[in-house]
Amino acid sequence: MKILSKSGGFAAILVIALASLLAPRAAAQMGSVSGTILDIQGKPWAEVTIRLVSDQGGKQETKTDSGGKYIIRNVRTGAYSLFAVFPPPNDKQAPYETKTRVGSGEEVKVDLNFRDIATKQGIDVQEQEKKRAEASSKFEGLKAHFTAGNTLLEQEKAAKEELQKATRDQRDAAKQKLVDLSDQAVKEYQAAQQAAGEKDPNQHILWAKLGEAYDTAGRNEEAAQAYQQAIAAKADVPGYYNNLGNVLARLGRIDDAKAAYTKNAELDPPNAATAWRNFGISLYTAQRMTEAIEPLKKATELDPKNAQGWYLLATCMLADPSIYKQVGDKIEVTPKPGTVEAYQKAIDLDPNGSYGLQAKQGLENLQKLTGGIETKVGGKKKKS
Repeated sequence: MKILSKSGGFAAILVIALASLLAPRAAAQMGSVSGTILDIQGKPWAEVTIRLVSDQGGKQETKTDSGGKYIIRNVRTGAYSLFAVFPPPNDKQAPYETKTRVGSGEEVKVDLNFRDIATKQGIDVQEQEKKRAEASSKFEGLKAHFTAGNTLLEQEKAAKEELQKATRDQRDAAKQKLVDLSDQAVKEYQAAQQAAGEKDPNQHILWAKLGEAYDTAGRNEEAAQAYQQAIAAKADVPGYYNNLGNVLARLGRIDDAKAAYTKNAELDPPNAATAWRNFGISLYTAQRMTEAIEPLKKATELDPKNAQGWYLLATCMLADPSIYKQVGDKIEVTPKPGTVEAYQKAIDLDPNGSYGLQAKQGLENLQKLTGGIETKVGGKKKKS
């Protein structure tokens, strides 16, 4: 029998040790978490959001299918909190939390039966089911009325367009159709509000829709009140202030309208130009041309590439009575500084479009006016 020398034995041990150090280590395998979620009735609960949060803060998420089943794959080894986030109408409840641990390559099962959970927590299951059924019924009622209101609102908008195109003999019938649709839309949104309850966080949306139903039919006072209620319920939505401003401008409440548009611009700086232009358009539509000049100037300063803003600014400046002066038998016209430039801006930005073409016509009229308007010919007024 051959005996190894001490040096030879040490070399063999060293080779074995090096081999073990250099050998690739087995990577930790990913695990998974899966299970079934049952509701308070013990039935499969679909659309429940399952959120898995590691003790390091990492998050993975999925939803239960129609059978209440879920699975989250590629889960690292570690300790986790599993949250069940409930779907409507139970979404106001805090998510249910439970703890679990996942080992390397482990398939962990976490089933939740909320009927059993409720019983263990000493909750009256029948009472909970009654509340759940009431909440579900209320939610479905809210949804049905809201959907019906939206459908009627679209019909109301179409009726408004029909009224604008109607011939004289068609106007009365078209106007009545608009009023009727507005009444029906309002009724549905009010029913949705009752179904939701005063403390429902979606009340601001219902108030805004109610305002729109009034607004479309030209019911300005009612629309203003509804938009104010929407703002009272949620004060950080820029569009509510814009809509309120439009209505207040039509009512002639210019200072209040200006305050609403200013708030709109503050809440949404990137679209501040649109807010001021809308203010100008509302005043222009209400034939308050002189008052429209200031907001239109702000709009064009903030958005100098908008042809509509420049055209309306020039038109409103030309409509200002202060630029016209009777001198003998003539009316002399002294345009406000910037009127010609505003028309020219609109032409440059929209040479073949409606605003550009209207601006060309406006500029031609201005050039004729600056020569003075004859008011009498042979003792009779001359048509300008």
